[in-house]
Amino acid sequence: MSFKDLQIIHEDNHLIAVNKPGGWLVQGDITGDKPLSEFVKDYIKIRYKKPGAVFLGVIHRLDRPVSGCVLFARTSKGLERMNKLFRENEVQKTYLAIVAQRPDPLNGTLTHFLLKDKEKNKAKVYDRLSNRTPNAKKSTLDYEFMGSLGNHHLLKITPHTGRPHQIRAQLGRIDCPIRGDIKYGYPSKNKDYTIHLHSYGMQFIHPVKKEPVSIKAALPNEQIWNQFRDLAEDIHL
Repeated sequence: MSFKDLQIIHEDNHLIAVNKPGGWLVQGDITGDKPLSEFVKDYIKIRYKKPGAVFLGVIHRLDRPVSGCVLFARTSKGLERMNKLFRENEVQKTYLAIVAQRPDPLNGTLTHFLLKDKEKNKAKVYDRLSNRTPNAKKSTLDYEFMGSLGNHHLLKITPHTGRPHQIRAQLGRIDCPIRGDIKYGYPSKNKDYTIHLHSYGMQFIHPVKKEPVSIKAALPNEQIWNQFRDLAEDIHL
């Protein structure tokens, strides 16, 4: 892999967005594998012939097995202002998930309280706060059933909070685990250790230009995703 493998889906003086393949790290961890952020730095360095170190701010992250839109900052001003937009929930995010069964009801809002188990790298899900879980964080998302093909069901997800593993954990809680996500209830893993959760789009007001920005990340070129491509393309971000 190299920076030439990157799919750049938005680029301006302050921001750059990439369609991350499932299985790529966003930022370095204990594995020592080269993360997406370093590939993006390579791309900027070569394209713009920048000498020395390249600045790149990591604004948010996607779990390693998740694919789709990842936004980085090319300037410190862009990083600071985008961080503020994320903190204040001024960034609308749209995800697509292929799940094991149709939800009941087909469309709805999920509200749970999540507590991260750092040792297991897993979110515990509670229906309500209690004296035993005072540090659990309220987590809310909307889901919409888009269609089925055999035993695969496509959901559109709009998270209203940004907790670690939120979509994975909440869908698992309602017995709709994401395909391949054995951590949250799917019975088998995918061969490449990815899961069928895709960050499909992101909308916000540009922190410097003050203009609307809408970014869409094409679905992975994979047989199961391809079956739902027409449905996904009908989604208006």
